[in-house]
Amino acid sequence: MAETTDISAWIALFSGLYALAAAVGELRAPGSWAAMLDGFENSEALRFLTGVVVLSLGAAIYLVNPWQPGDWLSIVISVMGGGMVLEGLVILAFGRPFLHFASAMMGAVNRMWALFAAGLGIVLICVAMLRF
Repeated sequence: MAETTDISAWIALFSGLYALAAAVGELRAPGSWAAMLDGFENSEALRFLTGVVVLSLGAAIYLVNPWQPGDWLSIVISVMGGGMVLEGLVILAFGRPFLHFASAMMGAVNRMWALFAAGLGIVLICVAMLRF
């Protein structure tokens, strides 16, 4: 069982691994994120399932992560969990317009978003490793 002080670091580590792996996947097969968003935009069931999963994961992160006002990582992880809850609610309530907006934001700069995700993943992994 993880110590209470380590929970934020563990969440950061696994979030960083996720971001890095997703970025590598997009860099290896450019356009896969755009195709995924198109699939979500055109499928009611996928939008609903995605909204429920994002909402559930965000709620789990928000509820499990200890709130420690003096610890900046704890605050960042709590905000991330709350943001995921909000994102899940928006996907459930406004799925098609929201995902259309996300597709427009990605546009032709998928490589830039993938590099940003990779950088964020590396930062989260490093921050987590410095906490252990």
